[in-house]
Amino acid sequence: MAQWLERIQEPRDIRGLALDDLRQIAEEIRETMLRVTAVNGGHLASSMGAVELILALHYVYDTPRDRLVFDVGHQAYAHKLLTGRYDRFHTIRREGGLSGFLKRSESPYDTFGAGHASTSISAAAGMAIARDQRGEDYKVVCITGDGAMSGGICYEALNHAGMLETDLLVILNDNEMSISRNVGGLARTFNRIVTTHFYNEKRHDIMELIRRLPAGERFLRMTNRIEESVKGLILPGLFFEELGFRYLGPVDGHDLEGMIEILRKIRTFRGPILLHTITRKGKGRPYAEANPILWHSPPRNFDADSGEAPVVQPGPPSYTNLFVDSLKREARRDPRIVAITAAMLEGTGLVQFEEEFPERTFDVGIAEEHGVICAAGMACDGLRPFVCIYSTFLQRAFDPIIHDVCIQNLPVAFALDRGGLVGDDGPTHHGVFDLSYLRMVPNMVVMAPMDGEELRHMTHTAALYEAGPIALRFPRGSAEGDISFDAPVQQLPLGKGVWLHDEPDGAPVCLVGIGLMAAHARKAADLLAARGIRAGVINARFVKPLDRELLTDAARRYDCLVTIEDNVLAGGFGSAVMELLAADGVDVRVLTLGIPDRFIEHAKPDSLHRQLGLDPAGIAARVEAFLAARPRVQELAIERRAEFGGR
Repeated sequence: MAQWLERIQEPRDIRGLALDDLRQIAEEIRETMLRVTAVNGGHLASSMGAVELILALHYVYDTPRDRLVFDVGHQAYAHKLLTGRYDRFHTIRREGGLSGFLKRSESPYDTFGAGHASTSISAAAGMAIARDQRGEDYKVVCITGDGAMSGGICYEALNHAGMLETDLLVILNDNEMSISRNVGGLARTFNRIVTTHFYNEKRHDIMELIRRLPAGERFLRMTNRIEESVKGLILPGLFFEELGFRYLGPVDGHDLEGMIEILRKIRTFRGPILLHTITRKGKGRPYAEANPILWHSPPRNFDADSGEAPVVQPGPPSYTNLFVDSLKREARRDPRIVAITAAMLEGTGLVQFEEEFPERTFDVGIAEEHGVICAAGMACDGLRPFVCIYSTFLQRAFDPIIHDVCIQNLPVAFALDRGGLVGDDGPTHHGVFDLSYLRMVPNMVVMAPMDGEELRHMTHTAALYEAGPIALRFPRGSAEGDISFDAPVQQLPLGKGVWLHDEPDGAPVCLVGIGLMAAHARKAADLLAARGIRAGVINARFVKPLDRELLTDAARRYDCLVTIEDNVLAGGFGSAVMELLAADGVDVRVLTLGIPDRFIEHAKPDSLHRQLGLDPAGIAARVEAFLAARPRVQELAIERRAEFGGR
């Protein structure tokens, strides 16, 4: 299918081509995205809707000298295909392949990497400042939208960038997922007026001339009021104008000829410009246009022509669905329970909660900070809010967690989906910092289930806990273990772990796992037993508070402890265990297993666990090597047991 794309090594290869050729390239881009995404998964509908816009940008601007800054990056598959990555595009989101987002180390055309929304205007403003400081003249363009404008960072950036009065183009790609559509005859007419050179180049000169006339300032104020009143009636741009941006649009982002024409004009303008484009998410395939939410990130192995997905055989429920099912049960019991998320109703499964409790479900948009503070306000006045946000996105609300929830010790429950290594989305989405950034805050309780059944009990425990904030962190994917949906749920004792396997007379090693890693620890112990190494296994359940009695008992009866977590080692669960043992004066060897001090690239979670030695086989091998490093382990174990009375 791809004829043009095979020949395009860089954007300059498309400059000067005829419009018909560009339209053919647009179709090839969509076909390529569909074919690859059908196999690899990925963010499809947003990129389908931005094809003509990205083609026009690379056609008009001298990239990479001129900077293109994308918000999130999941609109930018066409950008990858036009910048020398067509031959590797089939590897996108695969281990060792292209990133699903923009990445500075991947290409000089990726001027700014991002996997979280609402950052592009800030980054572009910074690049424009750097350009001006160095006395250079390249252009800076950022492409935002696709919901990013619901994030407060955008407005902080607009407020600052408008004040700078430097050359900067912000493209608001409105695909009906952010600012409401505003089109029609009047808007198109006004757009033709304001995009002429006369209007934009001479407006300043005319205003200066009026200012010099007698009573010119008074007349100028009246003129401005008339102009703003007319624009306020027919355009959504008055807000941006007040911030210091020249507002242009809305324009049809799929009109390739029109986009090239307007971008050529804008390239000659001075000062901050905001261009409002209207695009359709999923453009090019009726099934994707009709359901842009589903096709934002569709399931793998769909038919690219029909959009039909293969029949999936029923399997274990996902942790996400299991949590939402449990939360609904709690909400039926307690009318004070409400659910809050940040533009992730589908991702967190709260669509199901909203169907039953529409007036108790709140989507705050891409505004995690506001969501947490809003939850704090709800808790102040008697509600029991559950803040349901991916682990990686809750990082953005770290200050409100401390300042607005924990200092006031408010009963806000945090449900952190996608804890641990999440796979194809890579380092921007791995939830591997949460145990560290939550456990360090006073008043916070932190727990993580080993399997699906324990998730049910922990959701119940969080719903009943009213002494302060509590966090429940669970992984992506299908739930482990046997799940008894009809069995009653239990309120777990706060800060208490459980033995999964104990050696009453002691043994060389005790494995202490948290969350999913407790299940891996149990399997690793079976592998060690087959090699003649006896090992105890503890499911810690809680990172904070820790089970002091359980851990000190294990430390005194076993020669060494091995803590296992799918969280960064710095300040994580293993650090917490060592701090506890040191504070109690317990002298025991501790091996900490977890995420090393580097960002982990994208791959399937199982593969990443193997690479990091966090799968059962890897854990067993690392424990065996650790024990082998000390030949007198058995003798020391005997001495230790004798010291404590043979326990």
